Amino acid sequence: MASHSLAHRLARGLPFYYGWVVMGCVAFACLSRAGPAVATLSMFVTPMTSEFGWSRTALSGAVSVGGILAAIFSPMIGAYLDRQGPRLVLCLAVVATGVTLMLLSTIGSIVGFYLLYCVARMSWAGPYDLGIHGAVSNWFVRGRAWAGSLAQLAQTTGLIIMPFIAFSVIERHGWRTAWLVIGIVVLAVGFLPTWLFMVRRPEDMGLQPDGALPVAADERSSSAASAEPEAAFTRAEAMRTSAFWLLSLFTALIYPVQAGMSLHQAAHLIESGISSASAALAVSLFTLSSAIAGFSVGLLNRFVSVRVALCFSGLLLAASASTMMFATTLPLALAGGALFGLGIGAVHVILPVAWADYFGRRSFGAIRGVALSIQVVAQAMGPLVSGILRDATGNYRASLITFATLSLLGAAAALFTRRPGRGR
Repeated sequence: MASHSLAHRLARGLPFYYGWVVMGCVAFACLSRAGPAVATLSMFVTPMTSEFGWSRTALSGAVSVGGILAAIFSPMIGAYLDRQGPRLVLCLAVVATGVTLMLLSTIGSIVGFYLLYCVARMSWAGPYDLGIHGAVSNWFVRGRAWAGSLAQLAQTTGLIIMPFIAFSVIERHGWRTAWLVIGIVVLAVGFLPTWLFMVRRPEDMGLQPDGALPVAADERSSSAASAEPEAAFTRAEAMRTSAFWLLSLFTALIYPVQAGMSLHQAAHLIESGISSASAALAVSLFTLSSAIAGFSVGLLNRFVSVRVALCFSGLLLAASASTMMFATTLPLALAGGALFGLGIGAVHVILPVAWADYFGRRSFGAIRGVALSIQVVAQAMGPLVSGILRDATGNYRASLITFATLSLLGAAAALFTRRPGRGR
């Protein structure tokens, strides 16, 4: 394959580890992933509902449907990722996302919107996630958390850039042109680097993870005695461990909090007497603190175990929900937003690292595919629970109590998680 020969030629001439070229591809994929993100869609809500007369609920439902599709297909995509690597998975995700977003510029009905946006959202929640974290996990072991932090930073950057592009184009040329431009940007940024330079894993190029030198056959026995061998679980073996189910439980408890608080954060603050401008400031601080946490946690991972980091992130989310309950002043609103961002930023980086560290690279896609199905369903439940409790009680206090409780239970699940016995 021409692209692989190009990658091999490039690798021979590089003075540094080829994994950092792969990380460049991952960064571009992360930027393109923001095309169908909720933050980008939010720029289109007002102009599209105004033109078509759709309800906000009807338009928002496409996000949930896309997530359900991702939950259905992720286990199959994950198994393919293990066999073929992230290159084709990410390339197809970029093409499917870019083309469907461009075609959104032509729609005239809610059916057309669902058919197109749900495909883009499914790509966002499934293939993009699996391909990005699969590439990071394959090319890095000791430096996995640091590489994951860089990927998270790229994703956060995309969530800042894409909505800004959408807003700017909508203001000047309307929402149809904006969808066309977003789709073009997705294709331009995400496809070529991945197609040309992504390689399945370092061993395919005669390299070792993290840039380590290959180990000679007569040195393997002595090195094995001094270093803990990498885990190598199959999906079936992983699912027979308590670690798999405790990480799954953590996922099921934490991700309703992530999605439910994200969607309703501004509305709760405004209902609590915070001005719209101050609520927007708190949401912006959430984004900033999430980026800071995601970038920093890769460094802290050298000193803190995965389970402790996950436990601490759950405690941060519980503290955020508790603070938000009493956020009737700007300082409390900002504190709640900052704590929420720190907790979520850490989760986004550390949880994929936990799956890879505990179960290894061999079947990472298949294992992560099952975990991702749990994650996507949990994310879909969060906004629903928050909305139901808000409508039933007239405020968000009950939902915040629920989210604080779920976060504490998630922290406990993480604390009981242990690295499973060595895979075969």
